[in-house]
Amino acid sequence: MLRWEIGSGHLFIRQDDITTLAVDAIVNAANSELAGGGGVDGSIHHAAGRDLLHAACQVIIESIGSLPVGEALLTPGFNLPARYIIHTVGPFWRGGTAHESHLLRNAYLNSLRLAHHHSITTIAFPAISCGVFGYPHEDAARCALATLEEGLAAGLVSEAGMVLHGADTYNIWAAVAKDLF
Repeated sequence: MLRWEIGSGHLFIRQDDITTLAVDAIVNAANSELAGGGGVDGSIHHAAGRDLLHAACQVIIESIGSLPVGEALLTPGFNLPARYIIHTVGPFWRGGTAHESHLLRNAYLNSLRLAHHHSITTIAFPAISCGVFGYPHEDAARCALATLEEGLAAGLVSEAGMVLHGADTYNIWAAVAKDLF
């Protein structure tokens, strides 16, 4: 695990299973229907209790229709060690010509703002949009880590970090972080 002090808070990067962390909130890289797909989204739904989380998400979707890219919302963590799940939708990678970096930044920043609004002080993120949405890891890491640094410096949370699946992904993000910090 790598760790940096930023302002009065801390930023961390670790290789782990995000569903096992005892933090205030974990972030779900969701789809706009909050339907529980594959990858980290499916893992979070499974670990939280698929029926419990699905029911909570369905109530939200019936109210708002869909969750726009870059926005975030909150559900309980149910069976997770984390008290809450912050759901956000990242952008599909379209070659960098469709405002992907702006949308990805919003996904991270709006998650941090929502955490602050709910007095959440510790938060863990997956590599949003880097799975089936196709966002290149190095580009995503630069955007995400700069946004987490901004949120920590602003005091939105006291601890924020990236929880990455697999050694290759961890190594890419760690290299970018060492370059930035």
